[in-house]
Amino acid sequence: MGLKIAVVGGGSTYTPELVEGFARRRETLPVDELVLLDPNHERLEPVAGLAGRMLERVGWTGRLVATSDRDRALDGADFVVVQLRVGGQAARHLDETIPHRFGILGQETTGPGGLAKALRTVPVVLEIAAETSRRGAAGAWVVNFTNPVGIVTQALLDSGARALGLCNVAIGLQRRLAARFDVGPERVSLEHVGLNHLSWERAVLVDGVDRLPELLDSDADWIADEIELPAELLRSQRMIPSYYLRYFYCRDEVLREQLGARSRAEEVMEIERRLLESYRDPSLNVKPALLERRGGAFYSEAAANLIASLHSGAADVQVVNLRNGGAIPDLPDDAVVEIPAVVDRTGARAPGLAPLEPEIRGLVQAVKAYEDLAVAAAIQGSRDLVVKALLAHPLVGRYSVAAPLADALLDANRAHLPRFFR
Repeated sequence: MGLKIAVVGGGSTYTPELVEGFARRRETLPVDELVLLDPNHERLEPVAGLAGRMLERVGWTGRLVATSDRDRALDGADFVVVQLRVGGQAARHLDETIPHRFGILGQETTGPGGLAKALRTVPVVLEIAAETSRRGAAGAWVVNFTNPVGIVTQALLDSGARALGLCNVAIGLQRRLAARFDVGPERVSLEHVGLNHLSWERAVLVDGVDRLPELLDSDADWIADEIELPAELLRSQRMIPSYYLRYFYCRDEVLREQLGARSRAEEVMEIERRLLESYRDPSLNVKPALLERRGGAFYSEAAANLIASLHSGAADVQVVNLRNGGAIPDLPDDAVVEIPAVVDRTGARAPGLAPLEPEIRGLVQAVKAYEDLAVAAAIQGSRDLVVKALLAHPLVGRYSVAAPLADALLDANRAHLPRFFR
């Protein structure tokens, strides 16, 4: 008997990526029913139309359902993929611009913007997980792709949900490095350590041999261009930071760039408008090239690989967000971290890793403390905890900024924060 997969936020323009990943694995990932759940019919209709044509083109014989009925979507689901955005791109625009008024950079997952997104998102995802537990198949999995992934996954696991978090940063870098070495991606593995959007590669193994030292010695400029960080920083750290470390290591430069340009949300709104228009073309049956500009490269690979391994018990290694369980000695066992783990039917198990280097340890611990406060603030609806979270975050850290910034974020998101405004 095949699987039922429900995609919460099925009207996302990302969905064709996910559908492509499932379609490529139709021989090894037997999906009988794929349900796209979204309350926004104007988005769901064109996305589902393209998804249906893509699946028909490859001869998929399962059933595709597009619905706004959450109960219908979750009933009997084996896997629930969560990729929603509470408040849409309009809320993202506020996340990216409100911090500017306080001299702080704005980003949808990092810093104050990420906190605002977490406050809107955590209660909604927890409700979905609880309903999945009631209505889904026995042992149903929640696969979370919703940002901020680390915070949302922490909340899910703390609530007792059977869940893993997923991001495309690691797989994207792995694919680019494989191309640089001119080898298949299956021959490249990364020692990826840290938190979601706060991670470093401490080793790049090609056929089991660490090629990172020579890569940093001979190709640091290329890597630096890829992640927009100084090559000298890479040579000094002897690691490859994720692109998101740019918001910490080059914060003044990033803030100047942001103040001189329109927000990423505005760019994405235009891209999404054009994507949805193209999705309505009845002759289109493949994902359009424009989707690459939306972000989320290799999302389909990461999500489909994870679900396939959870179903088959492949016991392969994938980078996921999961409980630390002692893997990183510098963090609590119950902290959600982003590291390589062995994935099988029972879930993901992380091997032990070396302690974090001093130059990254303090930053990881500080951001993890912020994440814990963000989860608590979202669940309790507490302004005091929002202020504490901003004080704990390395990009804020000043009460004279944290208190008024907290009020501005809460007020702007009032419609999406019923726990704060009862």
